Amino acid sequence: MVKHTVLVTGASSGIGMELARLFAKEGHSLVLLARGRRALDALAHELQTQHNVSTQVLEADLCDRLAPIKIAQELSGRNLHVDVLVNNAGFGLLGPHAELDTQRQLDMLQVNIVALVHLTRLLLPGMLARNTGGVLNVASTAAFQAGPNMAIYYATKAFVLSYTEALHEEVGKTQLHVSCLCPGPTHTGFVAAAGMEGVGLFKLGAQTAQDVAHVGFTAFQNNRTIAISGFKNTALAILGKFSPRYVTRKIAQALNR
Repeated sequence: MVKHTVLVTGASSGIGMELARLFAKEGHSLVLLARGRRALDALAHELQTQHNVSTQVLEADLCDRLAPIKIAQELSGRNLHVDVLVNNAGFGLLGPHAELDTQRQLDMLQVNIVALVHLTRLLLPGMLARNTGGVLNVASTAAFQAGPNMAIYYATKAFVLSYTEALHEEVGKTQLHVSCLCPGPTHTGFVAAAGMEGVGLFKLGAQTAQDVAHVGFTAFQNNRTIAISGFKNTALAILGKFSPRYVTRKIAQALNR
C-alpha cells in the first residue's frame, strides 16, 4: 500500500479525530488541523506512540478567509506535500435564518464551503501532478433536502455533495480518489455547538463518530463517490429522492425543533 501524507481539518474531535486514527492505523503520515492546539498535540502524541507514524500539527481558524493560503504556505515551509485532503471541519446553527447571528452564519459559509473549496483548489494540483491521493469531503444527510431552522447548514452540505460529485468525475481518468461522506445524526461536539440538544432529529437515534468515520474511510479507499453512514440514513436518503421536496422540507422542519 502506498503511504500518503494526509491533512485532516477539524481533527481535534469527533469524526475528524476518528478519521485521523484510521489513516494512522494504516501507516499514513498525518497533518492535524484545528483551532485547539492542546487537543491536537494530544492526538499527535497518541498516533505517534500507537502507530509510529509521522504526525504534525497545524493550528488555524478556517473562519479566517486567508487561512487556506496561510496553511498552504506553512505546508510548503515544512516541505510537506499533502496527498490526501480530508475536509472535515464544519459547524451548524439551529434557529430561524432571520434570528440567528449574521456573522456566525457568514462564518458557517466560510468554513463549510469557502475554506473547503479553497484548500482543495490549492492542494489538488499537486495531487494530480503526483497522480496519487485524493479528497474526502464530509457533508451530511442534510445535503439531500432543504432544512428549515437550519437553512444555511443544509445548503452548505448540499453544495459540498454536488461539488464532490463533480470533482470525482473530473479526476476520473487519474489514480486519485474523491469521496463524500454523508453522516446522519452523530454523537460529537457538533450537537452542543449547534444548540441541538434535545431536537427531534437526535431523538431518532445517533451513530458514534467511530462508526461514521469507518464508513467514510472505507468509501475513500474504494473510491466510492457518496457514502451515507447507517442503514436508516441510507433508506431515508433514498426515500427522499422519491418524495416531493415540499414533503421532505416539512419533515426536516419538524425534526429541527
